[in-house]
Amino acid sequence: MCAAEATASLLHAEESFSACLARIDALIFKPLLQAAFCPKEPSDQKGKENFKLFLLLNDRFQALWNLTEENYRIVKQKCSTSESFCIQDIYIVWKGDLFLSLYIQYFVTFANYVVVHGFEHATKSKSEAWKHHKTVLKQFLTDFTSETSMSLALYTVLHKPIRDHIEQYILLLTKLNEVLKEGSEKDVVTSTVKEYVKLESFISQVLDEACFTKTLWKSLGYKFTDMLCVPERRLLEDSRNLPISASTNRSDRILLFDDVLVLIQGNSFQSFDLKLVWVDENCREKSTPGLYGLRIITPEETFFLSAKDPQMKAVWQWKLNQAIRQALNGKRDFPLWGKTGEGTEPPSCRFFTYVFRLESKFKSASYEGEWHWGKPHGKGTVKWRDGRNHVGDFKEGLEHGFGICLVPRRSEDRYDCYKCHWYEGKMRGYGICEYGNDMVYKGYFKDNVRQGFGILENHSAEHPFKYTGQWENDKKNGYGVWEDKDRGERYIGTWLDDHKHGQGIVVTQSGVCYQRTFHADKMVCHEFIACAFQMKGSGILLLEDDSVYEGNFTEDLTFVGKGKLSFANGFILEGTFTNKSGQGLQTQGILNTSNEQPDERITKTQLGLKEFPVEKRWKGIYDQFLEFIHSGCKEETEESFTGFHIQTSKELRKSQEYLFCHRGTEDVSWKIEDILEELVHLKELESLQRYLEKALKSSLHPLGKLLKALTIAFQATYSGIGANRHLLTMAQEEVKYYAKKIWEFYQGLLHLALEQKGQMPAKCVDGETSDQKACSVVLPLILPCFYPELFMLYMLYHEREDDLYCQGIVDLSLFPDIKLLEFLDVQKHLWPLKDLTLTTNQRRSLIKDKCFLSATECLQKLITTVDPREKLLILQKTYEEIESTVSRVVETDYKLPMDDLLPLLMYVVSRAKIQHLGAEIHLIRDLMDPTNQGGLYDFLLTALESCYEHIQRMRLHQR
Repeated sequence: MCAAEATASLLHAEESFSACLARIDALIFKPLLQAAFCPKEPSDQKGKENFKLFLLLNDRFQALWNLTEENYRIVKQKCSTSESFCIQDIYIVWKGDLFLSLYIQYFVTFANYVVVHGFEHATKSKSEAWKHHKTVLKQFLTDFTSETSMSLALYTVLHKPIRDHIEQYILLLTKLNEVLKEGSEKDVVTSTVKEYVKLESFISQVLDEACFTKTLWKSLGYKFTDMLCVPERRLLEDSRNLPISASTNRSDRILLFDDVLVLIQGNSFQSFDLKLVWVDENCREKSTPGLYGLRIITPEETFFLSAKDPQMKAVWQWKLNQAIRQALNGKRDFPLWGKTGEGTEPPSCRFFTYVFRLESKFKSASYEGEWHWGKPHGKGTVKWRDGRNHVGDFKEGLEHGFGICLVPRRSEDRYDCYKCHWYEGKMRGYGICEYGNDMVYKGYFKDNVRQGFGILENHSAEHPFKYTGQWENDKKNGYGVWEDKDRGERYIGTWLDDHKHGQGIVVTQSGVCYQRTFHADKMVCHEFIACAFQMKGSGILLLEDDSVYEGNFTEDLTFVGKGKLSFANGFILEGTFTNKSGQGLQTQGILNTSNEQPDERITKTQLGLKEFPVEKRWKGIYDQFLEFIHSGCKEETEESFTGFHIQTSKELRKSQEYLFCHRGTEDVSWKIEDILEELVHLKELESLQRYLEKALKSSLHPLGKLLKALTIAFQATYSGIGANRHLLTMAQEEVKYYAKKIWEFYQGLLHLALEQKGQMPAKCVDGETSDQKACSVVLPLILPCFYPELFMLYMLYHEREDDLYCQGIVDLSLFPDIKLLEFLDVQKHLWPLKDLTLTTNQRRSLIKDKCFLSATECLQKLITTVDPREKLLILQKTYEEIESTVSRVVETDYKLPMDDLLPLLMYVVSRAKIQHLGAEIHLIRDLMDPTNQGGLYDFLLTALESCYEHIQRMRLHQR
């Protein structure tokens, strides 16, 4: 058969089929629409549904008829005008997808109508028009079928001619395919034939399922039918046809539909949405001997289906899995069923919405998100009826990983917003909570309560405060810093159950600073301490005028009982103090006026050193990072241990979509596996320093996060109100300890990286200890983070000396260069007189700020850096500039002895006019690399210190 013959055969077939469809439309659809359902729609619910279905079936029929007519016209036109034919002229091939689609739509709708007994309802119409039409219709039906039942005859007429026509298509295309030569046309026809064969199989299966389902609805009672019967639902298997039983005798009958699994027990039933059903053939539980089981897993229930032989189990398992897969796809297969064993397994991971019914933490809550084997697993959202809302990660049915939870406050129209990490259903690890009362907590949780290091801040205008410190069981416990912004004071000390308890330092905005023992937020009196704790109860009160009181005093800082008051001028009053109403402060004691100068051991008393050992101050921060390393630095737990930096605006409560975005953006990727890999290759000190500098500046690297947390703790203690000279040593030793801990954590990361590579950590060849490495490598890198607060403390501590020094500098600045060199006893042959360039009417003796200018400008750079190493380099460069200038003057290389260096350096210092030089010198001395002690840097720093002290003594001598 050639293309022309095929087209001619198709033309004849389409003409006959179109005429058949016209008769069906005229004798069935139009009469049924006019007689059975007119003049008005049915009033009962079932009648309405059947009416809508029949209207839809009529629409599908009309679409099929129109396509046939169009195909007939096109083929007829081709036959009358074209001399040659090709495959594109055969419409059922060229538009095969359209034909298939319309046939599928028709038979699916036809099957829906069959399932709800549509033809039975239609033929029971009592209208006169219908009775009159029955005679004509019966004559027409006998041409197609011998069925005497009107409804069955209608069923046959409305599908058999159409199926016969599809067989004609297949036969015609098969004959055409046999004569075509190998090539693209033959491939197209072959593919089309396969699709029409599938369509034939699909129609057969659709009708079989419809009849199978229709029979079920007849056998079930009205109660089940009313609740379960919907036109689109199909029965796929029935335990009465293929025996299988449920565990614990929970059902009499098991029905598998294309969308639900139903267990019937007596007059009740349970249904399970197939999209949330998992079938496990490898169930661990021991099945009943002689039975073959399948474990059925649903969101809230798990049960077993047992068959008597493995073949029956295999059929049920295959049908269940195929039904689940098709339900998840949202459409049936084409054809509906393949052979047993064919078809892919349904995915174990799914996305769906479910409302929990049974008693659990999710009762009545709606979960939308990812599932795995019957449990919320992956990303999802839970919404409770009381307004709670959790968006985040889930694992095996519980919140696990990062999530955001909104909890409504009962008495207010506000929410508490938790952005936190969860572990097995409970908050655990780092999180941020924005409470509805304007308080914000940033810190660690455990078992849904605040635990470990955390910061609580109240932003409300009524009573603003900030607590930075340790928490235990949702209460302030351990070392912490409290700032009361209303009262303008800061408490640094220990806590117990949300109360100041134990040793504590209080710093006020006015400059007063005192250390006392507290009990339940109250300062403990001497008698109570002695009685309860068997220890001395006196405290130290440091006043803003440098007076120091040692003894008992009240909360309003009134002296009571025995005490000693040391005045700024050196006088000491020791005795018993009383404060009677209306009489003011009174004392009985001895006033010692023999001291002309105050004792610096008193006026510069350093607080908190013994009471708060540096290794115990911020243990909550270190513990989290240490635990992270010990746990193997797993990528998924990194944020939980080390924290994250995320926008905390309450606007985020309105939309939680950002949860699935990255919570930080940087040019450098800091994945844990990349970090550990890079650490292994850091061999040289320079490369290590560059790496640590980059890591410590990052907000994503664990070391950078550790530094950020320590910076916050440091600022909470020593910035603002906490800038008090009596806390300098606390702050200085704290910064050094930070460097030590960061070096330890770097070593921990390195050891872990080497361990994963199967390598051993290299031994230290230069003999440096961990503390020395921390001071030489880490301290210079982290110092800029703490420098503003730390240097302020140094300035306050050395304020008196720096004032004397500055006054001395002012006095020396009045001298011209020559006079100053002479005054400082600089040997004349070292004077750089050639540098004194004279202008008209200028005398050499009056020129200022010209000698040793390069050295002066070099020393002035001391304040431009925070790194002690760089400050020492500047000092060395200054020394070299002085020596270079002298060598130029004497016209030979000249090595300055100490006797010559000190006057020249004092000249340069006086001309450099560096403010707070005392603070600079002592900061360098305290934080310089210990390996520099005894070397050139130490020598030069000692020389600078001598100049500083000499300038002070000059001023005192003038006084």
